[in-house]
Amino acid sequence: MSKRIGVLELAVLGLLHESPMHGYELRKRLNSVLGTFRAFSYGSLYPCLRDMLGRGWIAEDGAVDGAPALTGKRAKIVYRLTAEGKERFQQLLTEIGPSAWEDDDQFGVHFAFFARTEAEVRLRILEGRRRRLEERLDYVRASLTRTRERLDSYTLELQRHGLESVEREVRWLNELISSERAGAAPRAGDSSQVSPTEPFGDPSPAGSPS
Repeated sequence: MSKRIGVLELAVLGLLHESPMHGYELRKRLNSVLGTFRAFSYGSLYPCLRDMLGRGWIAEDGAVDGAPALTGKRAKIVYRLTAEGKERFQQLLTEIGPSAWEDDDQFGVHFAFFARTEAEVRLRILEGRRRRLEERLDYVRASLTRTRERLDSYTLELQRHGLESVEREVRWLNELISSERAGAAPRAGDSSQVSPTEPFGDPSPAGSPS
């Protein structure tokens, strides 16, 4: 299974764990809840749903938007999570590897479902993400030192902006890790606990490794 399909699978199972919904609603939720979710195109959503149906992780029900069946109004297919799908979702939350913190999209999707993730796994992901970004910081700082004299002022500002963005995310991660170790969840609306980057992960700063 490719990385991108795995991210989409986790996202869909997680959203259906909250409530059943039809495909169009899933599409909206993938954007509104997960933010700039770069890991999939809408054309890949329905093949993913068909695959999940075949594996027994989800089931579908016909629904007409409040209208009687004889009105001729086209039914929408509502997808719901099965018991097997709930088990698969929990498995995906638990069986993590380096991509859960090294890949921006995977980190974002895992973070979106932290409320359903064990504390030990949450801390492992956050600490892994911090290590990854600290390595990125070291690289960018070294690159700036080597190339500063050869850069025009605009390119230099772009490099500095990227550096500051990563530094902010590291500070954000430090706060989250401290809260996790203290056994306290971040408070809703607390700006100090909101990622300073794109909704989930930021593009690598110019000149940083991919």
